[in-house]
Amino acid sequence: MPHSPTSRARIVVVGGGNAGLSIAGRLHRAHLGDVTVVEPREQHAYAPLQSHIAGGTARASQAVRPQADVTPPGVRWLRDEVFTVDPAARRVHLVSGGHLDYDQLIVAAGLRMAWETVPGLPGAMAAPEGISNYDLALAAKASTVLRDLRRGTVVFTQPPEPASCGAAAQKPLYLACDWWRSLGVLDDIRVVLVLPDPVPFGIPDIDSELHRVLDRYGVEVRYSREVRRVDATTRTLTIGHGDDEETLAYDVLHAVPPQRAPEWIAGSGLADADDPHGFVDIDPETLQHRRYPDVWSLGDSARVATRPSGGAIRPQAKILAKNLRSALRGATPSARYDGYSVVPFTVSRGTVVFAEFDRWGHPRPTIPFWRSLSRERRSTWIADRRILPWVYWHLILRGRA
Repeated sequence: MPHSPTSRARIVVVGGGNAGLSIAGRLHRAHLGDVTVVEPREQHAYAPLQSHIAGGTARASQAVRPQADVTPPGVRWLRDEVFTVDPAARRVHLVSGGHLDYDQLIVAAGLRMAWETVPGLPGAMAAPEGISNYDLALAAKASTVLRDLRRGTVVFTQPPEPASCGAAAQKPLYLACDWWRSLGVLDDIRVVLVLPDPVPFGIPDIDSELHRVLDRYGVEVRYSREVRRVDATTRTLTIGHGDDEETLAYDVLHAVPPQRAPEWIAGSGLADADDPHGFVDIDPETLQHRRYPDVWSLGDSARVATRPSGGAIRPQAKILAKNLRSALRGATPSARYDGYSVVPFTVSRGTVVFAEFDRWGHPRPTIPFWRSLSRERRSTWIADRRILPWVYWHLILRGRA
């Protein structure tokens, strides 16, 4: 039922990360209703900077700000966590025991790092040799471990899809290799990269650049392999494909865990029953739920049929805001999301390979006439390391970009 000009829609946004705050700020600025963000964390982290932290080109303090400071003005922040959603009653039940009723619900809950699904992996991360750019504390730990290493074997792993910008697992590898090369110790360090796919990324132009970079650093790549178990005591991990297994010894393990949507999404009936990962079952173009028209989703927990990334959220937020406005007026949502996503590969301590693409893997450069951004460039390093963090804190989270 469309809202009258004098009524204000109760809009609940689940998740106060990039996706949640981006859409909350945009909806508030558009005066579409009273917006409440449900987010349990007190600190907000800019996740893309964690690769730079792990690789030694940023400090951990630069990636974190208080949640209260980054929540858009005029948006209510409720420090709580969702227990379940009753979409028939349009009610969100909270871990605290309270509840929120809504007119429109937006799920921006992100993905959960499922460390426990790989036997031995949590213990390996707790050991001195365990590091990761997918956790702020482990990224800060990685900075020191990789900086001080002079010899030995370092294994980097990338998780299978779905993963939040899964290829970002490669970034600290390139940053570390460039550092070791500058010190003249790269030849004394065996670097192994475990990839779940037969290519580094899956887009020919990008793969060509990454193959060249991997060869430049002398990285041993194990393609089409996944981590099956880790033994922190013996500092070994077993990787495999089908019946084929291999055990690798390591001195340092940089691991990224499998990921899945928070379990309450499937438990609330918001996921497709056949989806093993529990994503919110939306139309990937309109971002509206297939069965509950007053439920929407964007970001990593949404079934958008493209590679999840932080850069994909900005166009999703624009599309969702337009379609929600239409829905509140009683019109059919007509804006369409084409699956645009972006992954910047920091392939050295001063250059980036910029991958922009749609859900079909076709190149979708932001600057149409500058298609060579997929080449290694210094200019894209400046954008990734300096410009984008500023845009994130000051524009994106405010719904202004």
